[in-house]
Amino acid sequence: MRYRAKRYDELVTLIENHEHREIVGASGTTYQMQIYAFWDAKPNAVLRVSAAIDDGGVRAYFPMTDDFLVAPSGEFVGE
Repeated sequence: MRYRAKRYDELVTLIENHEHREIVGASGTTYQMQIYAFWDAKPNAVLRVSAAIDDGGVRAYFPMTDDFLVAPSGEFVGE
């Protein structure tokens, strides 16, 4: 939800500056999270923002993922 609240121009910066961080869940498990963006079809058009999270174990091979598409106007695409 935090990334859905960002402006398009803020999200575009994720193309060059992917975010990687570790977070600790309520159970004490450490998770690796990656947030990145790329052009969905052509530059300066619809942007795809994607996130992946895993616990560093077997999930690292099959992380949970989610993504969304956002147009330059700030509208979400395909929802």
